[in-house]
Amino acid sequence: MPNFFYQFNFYLFGLIAIASAIAFVTRKSPVAAALWLVNTMFCLAALYVMLDAQFIGVIQVLVYAGAIMVVFLFVVMLLNLGQPTEIADIRGKWGKLAAAFLGLALLAQVAALAGKRLPEPFIPGTGYNAETVRDLGAVGSVAQPLFNEYLLAFELTSILLLVAILGAVVIGRRRRIDAR
Repeated sequence: MPNFFYQFNFYLFGLIAIASAIAFVTRKSPVAAALWLVNTMFCLAALYVMLDAQFIGVIQVLVYAGAIMVVFLFVVMLLNLGQPTEIADIRGKWGKLAAAFLGLALLAQVAALAGKRLPEPFIPGTGYNAETVRDLGAVGSVAQPLFNEYLLAFELTSILLLVAILGAVVIGRRRRIDAR
């Protein structure tokens, strides 16, 4: 009985995440799209928790659904994008054809990767095996490479985000000054 409950909820959160992602892509209003993206991030966090990766689930909510979405909404409100009809997006048959081709290519890659099985104790991308993760713990196995090998990239990313926010503020202030 618990296995059925777990499986049902796993597929339910997966379907809600897919439906929310489709709703995110199809919205014309950037604010509505951002809210659908937050819903997608929460569903992904629930999937991570169900897969026994609680730390990644919490980070998913804090970083993506929290911080990045707040910055995104702040920039959208600051730039005052106006009505959704004024926002330029790809329309016409060539844009839709390119999007369909890209979607099919991504589905083919997912299907190809789904056929390959990795050895169970190996964690992709980290070089750690199951023993090392047990010794370091969930946080240690993420923090050690992040603050040792990838510290420069981590700090450069934070500086890049700061510059992007400052650029949005400068653009927003310039529009207000020009409007006067």
